[in-house]
Amino acid sequence: MGTERVRTDRLGLLLDQFDCAREQARVRLTGLGDAEYLWEPVPGCWSIRRRGEATTPRAFGPGEWVLDQGAPDIPASEYAEVARQAAGGMTVAKIAEDWSVSVERVEEVLRHTGPALPDDSPVTTIAWRLAHLHFCFAGQWEWTFGERRTDPKLLVDFTPEAGPALERFWSLLDRWRDGVAALTDEQLDTVGLSQYPYGSDPDDPYAAVLWGTNLEFIHHMAEIGVLRDLWAASGAVHG
Repeated sequence: MGTERVRTDRLGLLLDQFDCAREQARVRLTGLGDAEYLWEPVPGCWSIRRRGEATTPRAFGPGEWVLDQGAPDIPASEYAEVARQAAGGMTVAKIAEDWSVSVERVEEVLRHTGPALPDDSPVTTIAWRLAHLHFCFAGQWEWTFGERRTDPKLLVDFTPEAGPALERFWSLLDRWRDGVAALTDEQLDTVGLSQYPYGSDPDDPYAAVLWGTNLEFIHHMAEIGVLRDLWAASGAVHG
């Protein structure tokens, strides 16, 4: 990127970061086929599955295919965020509601001292990562620029086919970006501009929400990149 194209305003920086990440992701996902999309590198992966075959307790989706989701908890990687929420004035009850956990679990996290141990997180398929991002961005659009009525978990009809999944996802990102690009500085500073119901969006200025959305996109696309590398490296097994 040449320096003559770099924007230094808040919205410009965040949009440029997103655009660069999206461009890299589109290249990285070129040639994704159905088998790789659904590939489970280890037993017990989270993925998308037919409704009657889901094995996780809170799998969701409006159609035949649902997205695996486990029991609610606060992962160790988010302990610092919980501490920031408490330091910022959020009550324990509100934090518990935010994370869909008990008050006792929040109190346990806040009492924790020393380094947090790595999370015992499930390995996921590429399908899971894309579907997770898809429903998150669909919900962000609906609860920021849309009617703010439909549960994000009911907005995306998940599919076992990589091509249609990607086509719908890129189209959604275009619509979401168009909405963000039209925001004013005042709207960036508005607390609760996004009313996305899963997380702290209603309590945060939208600039912070947008920063977190970029981070979520970059994080999951990096995970997808690793899964693509593993698939390619293990080609002798499934080739």
